[in-house]
Amino acid sequence: MRQLVETGAVESGDVPPRPWHRIQGSGDATTLWYAVLRKRTRGVFIGSLVIRHSDHHASLLADGWEEVDVDEIRAYAI
Repeated sequence: MRQLVETGAVESGDVPPRPWHRIQGSGDATTLWYAVLRKRTRGVFIGSLVIRHSDHHASLLADGWEEVDVDEIRAYAI
């Protein structure tokens, strides 16, 4: 959300515009400990933030979910 606000795509406190959807997670979620996964369902992607190397992470991957590279969801290059 911070990146969307910084790029001007959304005002602080607003709901992100499509195609962005808020993924719930702790404020200190980093890609070191968490992975963003997605799965195409009925023509749209659904997403989930999961702890890496957990049973839940493994089960989603086994069910056809794919991990999203950080560069695909970053609002701007760092």
